[in-house]
Amino acid sequence: MSVTGPVEDIISTLKDKLAEDITVIDLSKESSFADIFLLATGNSEVHMKTLLDHVSETLDKLGLTYRIEGEKSPRWILLDAGNFVINIFSREGRNFYRLESIWANAETIRIEQEAGL
Repeated sequence: MSVTGPVEDIISTLKDKLAEDITVIDLSKESSFADIFLLATGNSEVHMKTLLDHVSETLDKLGLTYRIEGEKSPRWILLDAGNFVINIFSREGRNFYRLESIWANAETIRIEQEAGL
């Protein structure tokens, strides 16, 4: 799996805003509702909101339609952009929902932060 196009732009936004544990799950062979799940962790509710705001801004700039669920949730915010879904978690939410284990058979890429960040 290669990460290109809008997903690459979203990953860049998440990295710029210091999201933690960014993971891409390729669901194209596993599911009919989305091709890509993008997971990221925020270190506080404020950080999660910041990630949401900047990802929304990136999607708007790309001209993509999306909907947000859980905007006020302290554990999980979901942005559904059709072929790909962005999941922003708190640490507790990520551990509780364990999406990586649900989609364990799918190809997964962990995005590393550059040194010094």
